[in-house]
Amino acid sequence: MNALNQIILEGNVCRQPEKRTFDGNFRVCTVPIAVSRRFKNREGKSDEEVSYFEIDTYGNLADACEKWCPTGRGIRVVGRLKQDRWTGDDGKKNSRIKVIAEHIEFKYFNKKDADGNEEPVQETADNVELPGPTKKQKLAMLAEAAQATQKDQESGELAF
Repeated sequence: MNALNQIILEGNVCRQPEKRTFDGNFRVCTVPIAVSRRFKNREGKSDEEVSYFEIDTYGNLADACEKWCPTGRGIRVVGRLKQDRWTGDDGKKNSRIKVIAEHIEFKYFNKKDADGNEEPVQETADNVELPGPTKKQKLAMLAEAAQATQKDQESGELAF
């Protein structure tokens, strides 16, 4: 029987991600998230528990998380669990389970204007905030990309 090791978490970034580079080009970014669970307790009152996870990302996903994961942003993580084991200086055996991300979805990051209205914003690498594209702009971009692909197919430059 094959083993299944997959996890899906949805929560908010609770601290600024930390990016590290090893051997010149191997990139790792750790994104700490908080995941809330709401439920009714024995007395029938609403209650909430919060669990904290550290998500490890690698390569291009690490670069994206460094740029697009400010504190408070909602993300959905699809990944797997990994157990690290080590022996401490005192001879005690230790272990820690962490999440290795294979895919991350970035939720809209809403910012309130002076009137209290929320407006989706998109951070850039230099932390300049720009409004995210509207639905009409997204459709126009998709249509433009489809036309370019069709043109490439007709010219023989692109084959499927």
